[in-house]
Amino acid sequence: MVTLLTERGMRAVDARVEGERLWLDAGALEEATGWALKPEGLCRDEACVPLPPGRQGDFVQGGHVDAAALWRHLDNPVVHDEARGIWVLGEGADERAAALGSLVAPDFTLPDVNGRPHSLSDFRGKKVFLVSWASW
Repeated sequence: MVTLLTERGMRAVDARVEGERLWLDAGALEEATGWALKPEGLCRDEACVPLPPGRQGDFVQGGHVDAAALWRHLDNPVVHDEARGIWVLGEGADERAAALGSLVAPDFTLPDVNGRPHSLSDFRGKKVFLVSWASW
């Protein structure tokens, strides 16, 4: 079991972790990210991404999809904390650039120090001071 953070929110999912690989059941992947395994490849809404020829096994094995490999293939960021079992499948630069161009902060959900999730939309209409920090 891992905690998965995506644009759709935070959820606990049954997964197999192998180093940098995050194997999810195809149904769990679709529920968490909107990406569905179809004969033509991995699809979300009207967009389908065919799997690279000769490398299908890097992405799909026995009805399970390596979500981290898919995310990297889409040029999206993947971050994980192995000790805590937390994986983040982030939005790509194109989506972030579009959101910044609108000058409207995108909604996101993050846990507080006690693990309770909070969304930016919870504070709509109120002033919010957001502080972030990174070790690098």
